[in-house]
Amino acid sequence: MSKSSDRHILCMKWGTKYGPEYVNRLYAMVRRHLKGEFRFVCLTDRTEGIRSEVECFPIPEMKIAEAKRDGAWKKLTTFEADLYGLKGTALFLDLDVVIVDDITPFFEVPGKFLIIHDWKRPWRVTGNSSVYRFELGAHADVLNKFRREHEALRREFRNEQAYLSDELHKQGLLQYWDDRWCASWKYHCVPIWPTSYLKDPVIPQGARILIFHGVANPPDALVGNSNSAWRKMRPAPWIADHWKE
Repeated sequence: MSKSSDRHILCMKWGTKYGPEYVNRLYAMVRRHLKGEFRFVCLTDRTEGIRSEVECFPIPEMKIAEAKRDGAWKKLTTFEADLYGLKGTALFLDLDVVIVDDITPFFEVPGKFLIIHDWKRPWRVTGNSSVYRFELGAHADVLNKFRREHEALRREFRNEQAYLSDELHKQGLLQYWDDRWCASWKYHCVPIWPTSYLKDPVIPQGARILIFHGVANPPDALVGNSNSAWRKMRPAPWIADHWKE
């Protein structure tokens, strides 16, 4: 278990898809749901509008020739050998998660590297990198390998979380969170069709963090907009009770 002074929350914001309110609300949710002290760090190319409690640093350079389609591969830069001198344990959170209960246990469960296990295909090694925990500086080899072999690795792996999971699994370090802790909005909160027309989305029992992937973000969930041909979902006004500053 980490000392409170050694605990870091990391997030990353690049481009204009997510505004500073996502960072600010994420900080507020962590403050409400994490016992003790912590440092909140945002790696970003835009600091405008981000609240003063958040420490902002530039996203480290990928240092690869083909940088046009970095996308979520940028997350691998959290594994720099020296990430702005930060030391201790880091819990990485995607900007669009919604924290609904105590996240202190995410720092208490033992393990070298923990990540969400894939919900849809649990027989696969691949994790979901919306929430992962690691010791700062401990996995620089994963980033360095990508820098050396990025062309081949992009052909082999669909995204950064597939590569990351595979590499740490090979090293015997990959572990998964308790299945209840990180709930998928898509799979666990919105009722199955056709009951999704009649029943409101819910927080699954035991969930601590809601993960938004593929069909909606928190503002969409508030009003019931799936942003696709995916099944109809009713509004979830209770999201506003959690996703706020």
